[in-house]
Amino acid sequence: MIKVDAVDKMNEEERLKYMLLLLKGQVGSEKDVLANISNVTAIIKACVEDLNWAGFYLMKNGDLVLGPFQGLPACNRIEIGKGVCGTAIEEGKTQLVPDVHLFPGHIACDSASNSELVVPIIKKGKAYGVLDLDSPVKGRFKELHRVYFEKLVEILNQYTDWEKVTE
Repeated sequence: MIKVDAVDKMNEEERLKYMLLLLKGQVGSEKDVLANISNVTAIIKACVEDLNWAGFYLMKNGDLVLGPFQGLPACNRIEIGKGVCGTAIEEGKTQLVPDVHLFPGHIACDSASNSELVVPIIKKGKAYGVLDLDSPVKGRFKELHRVYFEKLVEILNQYTDWEKVTE
């Protein structure tokens, strides 16, 4: 059983460190990719405040297709180069967007979202999807979050055979 009640007494960076610790324990003991990334979304939602959506979009047949997530129903499919998620894949770099309403071509899956952080999942030069975080708070995500969520994706890449879920 994963304990997350400890995060209530932690500051932001402590929460992010704890999130990575929980992640390592989860993915280090389970081989099923869908089970792991499903639990990762729950760990993120439990450890990070002011999120209204946390989840994955996975590459399938040249598009990003909705994967496991926590939050309201979302867009099923996103084209490469479209919105924040599609841009992250197209550019191959993390997108930290303080105000999504100022992002050209933003796709509003949830009208409550005001800021977004999207980390591309790239392993051995191949794009497998993105980790997408949305917040109702403008400017919610900072450089600290970019660093920790890029580490999260690095850890996932160490333990995950993305080919099993993106075929």
